[in-house]
Amino acid sequence: MEAAQELEKSATNYALEAVRLDKQGAKGMAITMYQKAIETLLKLVQLYPEYSLNKIYIQRAIAYQERIKVLQGSIAPTEQQPESKSVESAKPGETKKASYEDLIIKEKPNVRWDEVIGLDSAKRAIKEAIIYPVQRPDLFPLGWPRGILLFGPPGCGKTLLAAAAATEIDAVFISVDAASIMSKWLGEAEQNVARLFESARRCALEDKKPAIIFIDELDSLMGKHSNEVGGEVRVRNQFLKEMDGIIDKGKNLHVYVIGATNKPWDLDWPFIRRFQKRILVPLPDFHARLMMFKHYTSHLTLAPDVDLHELARLSEGFSGSDIKDVCQAAHLKVIGEFFESGQAANKLAKPRPLRMSDFRQILEERKPSVSLDMLTLYNRWFEAFKAL
Repeated sequence: MEAAQELEKSATNYALEAVRLDKQGAKGMAITMYQKAIETLLKLVQLYPEYSLNKIYIQRAIAYQERIKVLQGSIAPTEQQPESKSVESAKPGETKKASYEDLIIKEKPNVRWDEVIGLDSAKRAIKEAIIYPVQRPDLFPLGWPRGILLFGPPGCGKTLLAAAAATEIDAVFISVDAASIMSKWLGEAEQNVARLFESARRCALEDKKPAIIFIDELDSLMGKHSNEVGGEVRVRNQFLKEMDGIIDKGKNLHVYVIGATNKPWDLDWPFIRRFQKRILVPLPDFHARLMMFKHYTSHLTLAPDVDLHELARLSEGFSGSDIKDVCQAAHLKVIGEFFESGQAANKLAKPRPLRMSDFRQILEERKPSVSLDMLTLYNRWFEAFKAL
């Protein structure tokens, strides 16, 4: 592993030096450094073919090769050299802003609790951990959880839950691209993690606003890896340090980390235990599926024979995302018929209403995106690590 760490460090240094020379107009020397960075990255990929960051390394190598072509005059440059000092600034075709801010999205969610259909247990757990402490911190002499892990099948509402919590407490919602934090700028990932938490603490301390850091696909940042190179170890350690910091930073600091994952079993125990709330976000039950069908068909024209209760029964095992796809597919089927019939040329003509047979056909052709084996794994992990 020491050899791999040295290669990673060398690639970073070559790339940074190439960017510096490129900015100074020393094209020949910059080309040489870009080539050395490419050779080092490809050697790293060859030595560790199963390494999780190889895709990123290959992308970087391609970007540096494109920059070499620009410098050699084989293609026209698309921009002036950016001022950013990051390795990413070597990538052509991007704007000047290639920095930490590209990794995160600070947004103002507008998701209400009633838009999160079902998931009553998950909503209750999040209210106890985040909403109530913000509203009445004086009632929590022992403090409250700062880390909440949402896990379960894809498409069941984990992101919606986090956004609804942020809306409820008027929090700054910082949505993080975990894969980018990990590797988009070679050698800078741990600094990006530190800046991420510092930004959230500033919101809570100076702006007096709660801050929620939402990390989707948490396992890509903090999962188990049998073949780690130095960069991953440093990022993981930095994240542990930052999590400990917000937990111990005083009982009135309203900074929360909500992690979402479809693969909770890939997380290491040191990370699991820092998420004091570990909440299963399951597939929707019958009532939730019925409410989803009502919601997604509310803007569609339905024939009298459409029985939403029957659709909810037939869609057992489907995720919320699956149900939305079923409604969309049925609607597209009718729209397709309308255009193929030639009626669309008449601006006054309208497609026929959706019939029950349209939905039945889609349900027969479409299988749930979550298998029974996957559900067994989620339930088993929940029984072992649940913390509501």
